[in-house]
Amino acid sequence: METYSIHKGAMIAPRKARMTLDLIRGKSVKEARAILATTNSKGSRLIVKVLNSAASNAVNNFGAKEEDLVVKETYINEGRTLKRRKAASHGRVGKHFKRTSHIYVKVSDNVLVKED
Repeated sequence: METYSIHKGAMIAPRKARMTLDLIRGKSVKEARAILATTNSKGSRLIVKVLNSAASNAVNNFGAKEEDLVVKETYINEGRTLKRRKAASHGRVGKHFKRTSHIYVKVSDNVLVKED
C-alpha cells in the first residue's frame, strides 16, 4: 500500500531543496524524520511536514503501521516563478526571480494489497 503527499507552491528554490530531499530517499520514516530534524535548512523544515502528512495518510486512511513505512519515492519540481524588480545602478532595473517548488513524497509499507 502506497500513499503520498504534495506541497505545491513551497517558497524555496528546487535546487536548494533537492539536496535535502536526496538524504531521505529509501530510508524508513522514523530515520528520515531524524535526518531532517538534524539538518539545518529551510528545505528540511518544509519536507518534514510533507513526510508527516504522507505517513499520516497511510496510518489514518489505510491502517498501516507507522514503523513499517519506508520513503519509496521523492522528487521536487519547479513551481511558479515570481518575477520581481529591483533598482540597479545608472537608472536600470535588475530582475529578481523568486522560485517556488512542488514537493512530492510517497511512502509505502511494502505489503501487496490483494484486489478482487
